[in-house]
Amino acid sequence: MELGRRGFITLSGATLAATSIGALGFGAAGEALAAAVRPFKLARATETRNTCTYCAVACGILIYSTGDRAKNAKASIIHIEGDPDHPVNRGTLCPKGAALLDVVHAPTRVKYPMVRAPGSNEFKRITWDDALDRIAKLMKEDRDKNFVAKNAGGTTVNRWTTTGMLAASATSNETAFLTWKVARSFGMVVFDNQARV
Repeated sequence: MELGRRGFITLSGATLAATSIGALGFGAAGEALAAAVRPFKLARATETRNTCTYCAVACGILIYSTGDRAKNAKASIIHIEGDPDHPVNRGTLCPKGAALLDVVHAPTRVKYPMVRAPGSNEFKRITWDDALDRIAKLMKEDRDKNFVAKNAGGTTVNRWTTTGMLAASATSNETAFLTWKVARSFGMVVFDNQARV
C-alpha cells in the first residue's frame, strides 16, 4: 500500500481523534446515549380525534391523554396536534389551533355553567340540569310573549324574532342541518351557523 504525505497526515489525525475520544471516556457514548433516550411520550397515551373549536374551518385534531379510563382515574390531556388524515387541514393547524393545549389547561377557562343574578357582579356555579332548565324556561317565556302568528295583513308568518341561535362550527353538516330545522320549528328567524351551512 502506497501512502503519500497527505494520506499519512489524514490517517494520523483520524487515529489520534479516535484514541482521544476513547481515552476521555466517550468510547461508549453511543451505547449510553441509546440507553438514556426517553420513551416516546405518546406511546402510552390514548388518541382521540376531534374538531378544533376556534373557527368555521373545522380542522381535525388529535388529542392525546394519559389515564386508563378507570372510573376513579383522572385523565389528563398531554398533547394536541393536527390530524394528518383529516381532509380539511391534512395535519396543519393555525397558531390558535396549535395553542389548544394552553387553552385546555388555562386556569381561567370556564368549565361549568355559571349564572349572574340581576344587579350582581359575581357569577355563581350551577349544575348542568339547572342551566338547561333555566334556558328552556326563559326561551318559553320569551316565545310566548313575542311570537307573531300573523302579520298586519293577516298572513300566517309564525315568527319569533326576539331570540336567535348561533350554531357552532365544530359540527358536521348533518348536525348543523338538524339544528337549523329545530330553530326554524321554533319559529326563529335569526339563525346562523358559524360554518355558514
